[in-house]
Amino acid sequence: MSTFLLFALIIVSVVLMILAISKLKMHPFIVMTVIAILCGVVGGWLFPETGLTLSEVINKVNSGFGSIMTSIGIVILCGTIIGTILEKTGAALTMANAILKVVGKKNSVVAMGAMGYITGIPVFCDSGFVVLSPISRALAQQSNTSLAVMATALSGGLYATHCLVPPTPGPIAMAGTLGADLGLTILVGLLVSIPAVIVAIIWAKKVSSTIHIEANSEYTLEELQKKYGTLPGTLQSFAPILLPIILIGIASVVSILGATGAVANIFTFLGKPVVALLIGVFLAIGMIPKQEKKNTLSWVSAGITDSAAILAITGAGGAFGQILKALPIQASIQGLSTTGLGIFVPFIIACIFKLSMGASTVAMITTASIMVPLMETMGFASPLGRVLVVMAIGAGSMVASHANDSYFWVVSQFSDMKTEEAYKAQTGMTAAMGITIILILFVVSLFV
Repeated sequence: MSTFLLFALIIVSVVLMILAISKLKMHPFIVMTVIAILCGVVGGWLFPETGLTLSEVINKVNSGFGSIMTSIGIVILCGTIIGTILEKTGAALTMANAILKVVGKKNSVVAMGAMGYITGIPVFCDSGFVVLSPISRALAQQSNTSLAVMATALSGGLYATHCLVPPTPGPIAMAGTLGADLGLTILVGLLVSIPAVIVAIIWAKKVSSTIHIEANSEYTLEELQKKYGTLPGTLQSFAPILLPIILIGIASVVSILGATGAVANIFTFLGKPVVALLIGVFLAIGMIPKQEKKNTLSWVSAGITDSAAILAITGAGGAFGQILKALPIQASIQGLSTTGLGIFVPFIIACIFKLSMGASTVAMITTASIMVPLMETMGFASPLGRVLVVMAIGAGSMVASHANDSYFWVVSQFSDMKTEEAYKAQTGMTAAMGITIILILFVVSLFV
């Protein structure tokens, strides 16, 4: 009975959230904050053992909002500033032209997915999307493609390796918790994430192409050339994006190798996303034309202003997730381990956490901790068996990115998607990716 009440509460909360945002056109920040409080109040009444008193509900909402800001707040601010400057200077269009010269306009969507696949290995998907969204927008404009198509391909590429490939925190934490060999986890993760990216690209071309969103770059290439004369060069244009990614990647390698010493500490420091992106901000500022240097403050302020709505919505999603963490979800799903579903068990558990809490990393880590005592009895004690469980949890944590997931709002807000469009593009795509991966893993599990 208590399990039924718990999931009924979660489902009603999510449905009310969707209706209020999509049908009543209320702002997501207000909706999610109010739903988080109401869910906490009702949850505290139904499950007094959670300790969710009225005061504690507000404390959870505040801490949830703050914890999300702690992890990605500055990253979003820096990324938005970089994106604003890249667009205003024409650097984004320079990058788009460089990519199109290599891959051709017909393959621009594939290029976007591949870029996300590579970037998502060392960089959080939220951060990666913020940093790469100017290229997505510029490519959409230069190739006469809906921004929704480019955004979906980029989002899927980032999401695949974010959920499946160490050294992203979720997969590396799962590998450690479940005792999976890290090298084998990376190898299998890189292979398994390829069909996930293919699904994302197909979804972008077939489904997201029905959503028409203008790229709406502030200026065309011709207007920028007329206004500023010489535009930033290719290397200079890519530097504010590539250098932070490289620094974060080096820091991840240093961490995996367990390197110590002064040099290792320097690279670890420079590879912190906040530090790396701040370096990117200064590289971007260096591209502002001489005649506009006196307006540098206004250019940076424009980026900060643009990030306000994204920060508010992302923080509200964190508040809702924090309330759901306080509910007795873990105790309610322990019975799944005795159903004989095999590799589907970690997938289903991760799905439940993902759908209810929103955060993929939280879903991964929590599910891995539940699976630890079940590995032997379920027949996943071999090295490959442990890796398959890691992949199954990663696939479950993909299904599906919706309103309580900060990544959902990062993708929708940076791509000018309406909420109902984001459900069609982002939520549908992530569900298709996760389901595809678990079906592949099921077939593989039959032979190992």
